[in-house]
Amino acid sequence: MAGVLVHGVTGAPTGRLQEKRVALAFDAVSLVYPDGTAALSGIDLEVRPGELVAVVGPSGCGKSTLLRLASGLLEPSSGRISVDREHLGYVFQDPTLLPWRTVAGNVELLAELHGIGKRERRELARAAISLVGLEGFEQHHPARLSGGMRMRASLARSLTLDPKVFLFDEPFGAVDEMTRERLNDELLRLFMERRFAGVFVTHSVQEAVFLSTKVVVMSSRPGRIVASFDVPLPLPRDHEVRYQREFTETAHMVSATLRTGQPAQGKAW
Repeated sequence: MAGVLVHGVTGAPTGRLQEKRVALAFDAVSLVYPDGTAALSGIDLEVRPGELVAVVGPSGCGKSTLLRLASGLLEPSSGRISVDREHLGYVFQDPTLLPWRTVAGNVELLAELHGIGKRERRELARAAISLVGLEGFEQHHPARLSGGMRMRASLARSLTLDPKVFLFDEPFGAVDEMTRERLNDELLRLFMERRFAGVFVTHSVQEAVFLSTKVVVMSSRPGRIVASFDVPLPLPRDHEVRYQREFTETAHMVSATLRTGQPAQGKAW
């Protein structure tokens, strides 16, 4: 089902991934489109197991392009990407649920496409639906769900094959603020339980700092990584963390870097 979720694209862990325990690595990756437009330039980034890296940057800087390259939907013009695509999950901005399928049917889809038998995929779907808190809605169609519930179903669908690397392309951008906060909480809970490696693209500095172990800031096109900030806040987190000095200081540094396109000077906790 092209464009729904990327999962199990051909690829295997390289020696580098195994030796350095790196789940995803970009080495000097650049992308130039056939019309000559330079999208990305010299991207170097490593994501280790148990790291959730948030990526922020101006509109059009190539944040989503970065994820498409990681998934194999695009190929770089130069450089190298190392990732085990056999165990990779992708959650898009839109839930992309099939309207004629129920929640259970949508969540089973990836397992079905991978040839997993009916009994096993139903069990995988049941467990994933429970993880995202959609019990009782298994037989509902997408039209009967709120935006937040549709996104939970999309997340559950990608969880069925237990990805080791998760790519999130601003999945909560279209929901209201209260729903977004609840989904942030759910994602952090899942991250604590599964400890996957993740890359989370967002336009929200507050969301980036709250969710991640590290925030990467990209420049305007052609996108480059201009700064990286470790988030010094212990996990798990609740929303009270937003009032802590370390949170506000880190968010300030990220925002200042976004405004100027240069690494902010000062203390990054």
